[in-house]
Amino acid sequence: MEYNTTRENLILPEYGRNLQMMANHLLTIDDREKRTEAAKDLVAIMVNMNPSVREAKDYKQKMWDYLAQLCNYKLDVDFPFPITKVTELPAPEKLDYNMNEIRFRHYGYTVERMIAAAVELPDNDSRNALIHMIANTMKRNYVMWNQKSVTDEIIITDLYKLSKGKLNLSAETKLANVNMPATGMQNQKKGNFKRKNNNQGKKNKNNNNQKRQNQN
Repeated sequence: MEYNTTRENLILPEYGRNLQMMANHLLTIDDREKRTEAAKDLVAIMVNMNPSVREAKDYKQKMWDYLAQLCNYKLDVDFPFPITKVTELPAPEKLDYNMNEIRFRHYGYTVERMIAAAVELPDNDSRNALIHMIANTMKRNYVMWNQKSVTDEIIITDLYKLSKGKLNLSAETKLANVNMPATGMQNQKKGNFKRKNNNQGKKNKNNNNQKRQNQN
């Protein structure tokens, strides 16, 4: 038995080994006209394997580029488009990754920026309202991340740490109530309980109708 691990690597794995074998077979066809017709058929197969490519205006040219790549650019046929090799394409732009260090990842970087902005504000009612809003946001983020309840004391303490002691809510501060998000299992249990109650209600209704019929 032959395993894929012992075979040559696929040039375009998304199209599979059978298509790679058909592309290799094109190179064995001696007649140029027949080879060109077979190449057209293979391009049509590639399009059918990935119909969404039709949404692009230049999808036909891309398919012929892929076919040439599958044949290691050794295919000699009447290409309907000029072939662009992978090595001729411009290098993709490098993405800049967010390298910001976050002290408490469950609160997120945006919360830390909000805290830094609140620290710079003058001490007034607007600043106090913003601090309460930040604390409530921290509580929601905590519950969403950890999937468990959290006390207001923990949020107030973390706010104090993140602000380096510059934002300090009193211990008596009451933050908004945040409910834990229902998990998939909890939702399933609720659905089963609701269906069970509905079925029980239908059963009781049928029993009552049967009793009335017997009395009549």
